[in-house]
Amino acid sequence: MKNFQNYTPEKYAGPDYQKVEEGIYYGKNPYRSPGKGYEDLFVTSLTFEMEPDCYGEEGGCPQDITQIPFENILDDYSVFVTDFYDDLNKSSDRICYQEFGSYNLENIKNLRSLIGKRFYAVPCEADDEDAEDEEYKIVIE
Repeated sequence: MKNFQNYTPEKYAGPDYQKVEEGIYYGKNPYRSPGKGYEDLFVTSLTFEMEPDCYGEEGGCPQDITQIPFENILDDYSVFVTDFYDDLNKSSDRICYQEFGSYNLENIKNLRSLIGKRFYAVPCEADDEDAEDEEYKIVIE
């Protein structure tokens, strides 16, 4: 995955969102259950490109974002997807659109550190001491 960029959808200009800082908003959790807590959360939207020649991203496209390395982003930055922007992804050949959410502002800030970078997986070699029984490792550049 490469070329991470900020994306500001029109919905962020509406009354359901408050701007916290550049690219970060506070609003209603689309998955909330009234009375169950965590009704509001921090969100940011990013665009990026899949790299079909990279490990785990084979066949990836905006309509079918591969689990590797996408799930690593979710896990490593403690965020979850709050909007898939289905219409934008269906009409795009190359650019993927995703909204990410977290109850912790720092998680969103850390996620935004990917802007302008590349986040990808490389298979581990059998003799790689850092692998710790992992099939692949993540590289950020």
